[in-house]
Amino acid sequence: MDESEHANYDRSRLIKDFVPKDNSESKTRLSKNDMNYIASSGLLFKDGKKRIDYILVYRKSNIQYDKRNTFEKNLRAEGLMLEKEPAVANPDIMFIKIHIPWDTLCKYAERLSIRMPFRKKSYYTDRRSKSMGRVQSYFRRIKKWMSQNPMVLDKSAFPDLEDSDCYTGPFSRARIHHFIINNKDTFFSNATRSRIVYHMLQHTKYENGISKVGICKLINNGSYIAAFPPHEGAYKSSQPIKTHGPQNNRHLLYERWARWGMWYKHQPLDLIRLYFGEKIGLYFAWLGWYTGMLIPAALVGLCVFFYGILTMNASQVSQEICKATEVFMCPLCDKNCSLQRLNESCIYAKVTYLFDNGGTVFFAIFMAIWATVFLEFWKRRRSTLTYTWDLIEWEEEEETLRPQFEAKYYKMERVNPISGKPEPHQPSSDKVTRLLVSISGIFFMISLVITAVFAVVVYRLVVMEQFASFKWNFIKQHWQFATSAAAVCINFVIIMALNLAYEKIAYLLTNLEYPRTESEWENSFALKMFLFQFVNLNSSIFYIAFFLGRFVGHPGNYNKLFNRWRLEECHPSGCLIDLCLQMGVIMFLKQIWNNFMELGYPLIQNWWSRHKIKRGIQDASIPQWENDWNLQPMNIHGLMDEYLEMVLQFGFTTIFVAAFPLAPLLALLNNIIEIRLDAYKFVTQWRRPLPARATDIGIWYGILEGIGILAVITNAFVIAITSDYIPRFVYEYKYGPCASHFEYGENCLKGYVNNSLSFFDLSELGMGKSGYCRYRDYRGPPWSSKPYEFTLQYWHILAARLAFIIVFEHLVFGIKSFIAYLIPDVPKNLYDRIRREKYLVQEMMYEAELEHLQQQRRKSGHPVHHEWP
Repeated sequence: MDESEHANYDRSRLIKDFVPKDNSESKTRLSKNDMNYIASSGLLFKDGKKRIDYILVYRKSNIQYDKRNTFEKNLRAEGLMLEKEPAVANPDIMFIKIHIPWDTLCKYAERLSIRMPFRKKSYYTDRRSKSMGRVQSYFRRIKKWMSQNPMVLDKSAFPDLEDSDCYTGPFSRARIHHFIINNKDTFFSNATRSRIVYHMLQHTKYENGISKVGICKLINNGSYIAAFPPHEGAYKSSQPIKTHGPQNNRHLLYERWARWGMWYKHQPLDLIRLYFGEKIGLYFAWLGWYTGMLIPAALVGLCVFFYGILTMNASQVSQEICKATEVFMCPLCDKNCSLQRLNESCIYAKVTYLFDNGGTVFFAIFMAIWATVFLEFWKRRRSTLTYTWDLIEWEEEEETLRPQFEAKYYKMERVNPISGKPEPHQPSSDKVTRLLVSISGIFFMISLVITAVFAVVVYRLVVMEQFASFKWNFIKQHWQFATSAAAVCINFVIIMALNLAYEKIAYLLTNLEYPRTESEWENSFALKMFLFQFVNLNSSIFYIAFFLGRFVGHPGNYNKLFNRWRLEECHPSGCLIDLCLQMGVIMFLKQIWNNFMELGYPLIQNWWSRHKIKRGIQDASIPQWENDWNLQPMNIHGLMDEYLEMVLQFGFTTIFVAAFPLAPLLALLNNIIEIRLDAYKFVTQWRRPLPARATDIGIWYGILEGIGILAVITNAFVIAITSDYIPRFVYEYKYGPCASHFEYGENCLKGYVNNSLSFFDLSELGMGKSGYCRYRDYRGPPWSSKPYEFTLQYWHILAARLAFIIVFEHLVFGIKSFIAYLIPDVPKNLYDRIRREKYLVQEMMYEAELEHLQQQRRKSGHPVHHEWP
């Protein structure tokens, strides 16, 4: 569900001696439009010339003015220009507008080795490409004849991102003549200017001392209350975008990306990257890729589900259950339950067949392979984006230490091997001790989750007796369904309540470890949150899948919890219906809750912020930076919450997909909404985040790989243990009518239901009843020599289950490994392209420097040499 505007160019065939025509008039017009919308948005200093690159906010009532004065004085000494302006709506709020001049930009761009465009890429064709050109022109005619794909964006509305089709190199003031500078105001993008200013803010002192550095520490101690880059104006316009064009990039993103009416369109990834930075651009690229890959998974899952619908009435098992009017099932509870005819489970048997049919095994294998293909092709997609966005040679700069780490270990120092400067150091013994305490806390929280699941299990045992004797006839007849549904809702409430506690405990445990840098803190916190929420969401599902109805005993000798409550049995149609209900309800309710918290909560907060503004002030009189201040800041966890939600959904989609084939479809529908919801939130409800750079999705890729491995194991156990696939398979080839001979047209599952039910003598219950009742198990009848002992068929089925698990896991893991081996992380043509461009960049830098020296010699009257002197 994404599209990179410049990903389709063939850059593998290039020449260095082609000079494109200079379209100076269009470039001048574009730069004038850029400055016009900056001026119209009020993003300039009072002189109307200097653009605002960053905003600092503080309260006049705050007494730490000495630190602010020193900090601002040092910022001016570094070359930044500052201008103060009080807030219109709140006289206690003061804004500091920051502008970075051209000379300072160049100095820090060189210091940070920021890559900038220095020559247009150009292309040539050889004989092979000429012949291919004829084929391409033929297909182009067909494409014109066919209707246009409605999902493709109209690229004419988007700005020409020139730097994405240029050779780039580290900026150097000594070689500034090499770079394509048509306009100094637009040469460095807004995102680049913001990054440079933020770097300066992070490395400027506010007091004497090694650790008294950075805007983050000033925000933590209350000297400032916010620091953010401003949005590029309003996201709405009174004039239609089709006739008057976009007012700014924010307006363009809203109209072509964040509006709900654009839900079926590809994402403008290049513009997202230009406005929000590569880190957020990669998140939306990954989310779009994941959503697009869900389409085939959802279609296959839907086909499996419809296959169940079409063959439901022809199912031998369902037919036998629906016709079993004279078969009585043993009571499922001790006090209020009576004998139940087997045909009363007809509906449940048919619903179970929708999720447990011949396509279940195929779909489980398909989803395991799908997860591998998704991750492997994402690596290829990521490599293409990092190339297109010029991140191939980007290296993350050395991070600054966290203030908490410095304050804790300032007395213990050692020399940093990278910077060569002394810095605080955490001893290994202290680090191991704190890590062990943190791990103990994690296990304690996991045990708390298990305790909550146990409480829900006890609730089910207690309440099922009450529902069996309920006054309402519907609940009395369907008391098992009512028990499961009520338990699912209570479990969901417990999950949501525990999530709030987990976040605070994860904070506490992560801070207890004293991570050295912010990235280490984020990775540690993300891993804890994933573990907590994954166990919290899936523990009840694991109980239903692998423990419900497994240890109940048999009539006359039931196992009881605390010698009081009889353990819950599965429905006569099996436990799979309970598992489907648990997964469907939790997945549906959690997606609704997450969407409300992501959009509804910020909308309410922003409405309240606007409501508190004085009535006499109109929005038009409030400058852009103050409107941004009234928006909600981006989550302090950054993109962690967004990734966490999608990774947990990925687990739901893959881990138990054998029991719920509609999970990919629900995930697809949710993600189509999620993309536009996140887009709307970033564009309209949040302050503009710092346009950070990144080359991958970080720790989340490793977590996704772990989920893919776990999915293979759990699906093997679900098919082997939870579903009736293996018992049916064993009966069909060992005990059924086809075991000894096979005749065409004969149903090999005939008699399976009767074979899967054991007999129990009702007189042993002491209820004054005689005859026999049936129960799900493979035990000897009361008239056998070993009554109620496991039969040989039970052990055959157990052996077949274990064999299936081993074969399924080895087969799927082998296919996954083979596919991962076949798919390289970087496409071959892209790998060759990168190597060729490195060579051409060196050659062009040589040629440009030689040409510059020749021009200097001509001016000075010296003879011109065509090679280096």
